Amino acid sequence: MAKIISMSLDHGLLEEIDELQKSGFSGRSEIMRSGVKLLLDDMREKKELKDHTACVLIIEHEKQYEPVISKIIHKYQSVITTQIHNNVCKGKCLEVVVLHGDGKKISDLFSEIRTNRNIAYSKLIVP
Repeated sequence: MAKIISMSLDHGLLEEIDELQKSGFSGRSEIMRSGVKLLLDDMREKKELKDHTACVLIIEHEKQYEPVISKIIHKYQSVITTQIHNNVCKGKCLEVVVLHGDGKKISDLFSEIRTNRNIAYSKLIVP
């Protein structure tokens, strides 16, 4: 049996959801269910990294949080093979981090990055 929940969305996000609905979704609820399922599948995949693996981590953050990000990154140097830092525009930074090593450590790194409120965007790409 389905359970009804309420949630708050900013106006811009709600407009994007309504636009997405025009592409074939029956309603906002279907869009939200699809999005949650994708997120859960993605998080499950990242959480279950165990073996020796290689992947890429992309991080976007404001320049003022560079010391915070750097501190996290340094904790996981054993799985980082390459790190590219780029000051993009309007005080934003983009980090591209190539990871190779213990899947558990990589999973821990991503978890710490993903849950940090100072990070605007993060994506772990696992081939």
